[in-house]
Amino acid sequence: MPLFDPITSPQNPRIKNLLKLQQKSSERRAQGLTIIEGLRELTIAHGAGVAIPALFVCPDLAGTERRRQLEELFGGGSTEWFEVSKAVFEKVAYREGSDGVLALARPPQLALEDLVLPDAPLLLVLEAVEKPGNLGAILRTADAAQATAVIVCDPRTDLFNPNAIRSSIGCSFTVPTVATTREALLAWCRQHGIRTYAAALTEHAVAYTTCDFRGPTALVMGTEADGLTPELMKACDQTIIIPMRGAIDSLNVSTATAILTFEAVRQRE
Repeated sequence: MPLFDPITSPQNPRIKNLLKLQQKSSERRAQGLTIIEGLRELTIAHGAGVAIPALFVCPDLAGTERRRQLEELFGGGSTEWFEVSKAVFEKVAYREGSDGVLALARPPQLALEDLVLPDAPLLLVLEAVEKPGNLGAILRTADAAQATAVIVCDPRTDLFNPNAIRSSIGCSFTVPTVATTREALLAWCRQHGIRTYAAALTEHAVAYTTCDFRGPTALVMGTEADGLTPELMKACDQTIIIPMRGAIDSLNVSTATAILTFEAVRQRE
């Protein structure tokens, strides 16, 4: 259901803009847009109510069935539809084996005050996350566990980096996600009676299985390289560890987050 002539030149202004949005977080912030690649991710985003201003489809890669599904999703809406030649699409696709579907999306911009909290919220807090892949994996965990929200303190990557969306398989849009500062987070948690558990190896740390995560809970994770900053670690109510039984002394942050999150889910059930 293309609305315009097929795009066959990489110099097309729309294609140039896609590349800017893909490569520069400053452009994503300035335009309030990001990129979603893949029908599965796009379907999840659409189901979460994300606005999709434009759709770029390569007929040679998408095939008849995907085009039919796209028409069902966007056929009667306000989304602009552009056909793109295979050569041009391969310039803007950022993953191998693309299915020929790419879209502009207008992600939600939430603040802490926008979060609607249940009686016993379960929050995943990440400090200074810089790897989009880790952020995406943690968002998948948050979606699977139905966590209340993911809160990122002082992020080093924007929350809707296209690679984070890819790693999350679209769960960037199914879980309320907020960027804030350490100070704002701590004040907000105190205001709402949320107990903070910092995953960190300290002399006062206790095994995560000994903690009660059934009340209002924030699981606070640091970066793989540096862990939590001393300021945030000291400000949390309790430090916790996942006991290591082998030669290695730590886990990937997304794996550690999943273990802690599903322990909280287990307790709540």
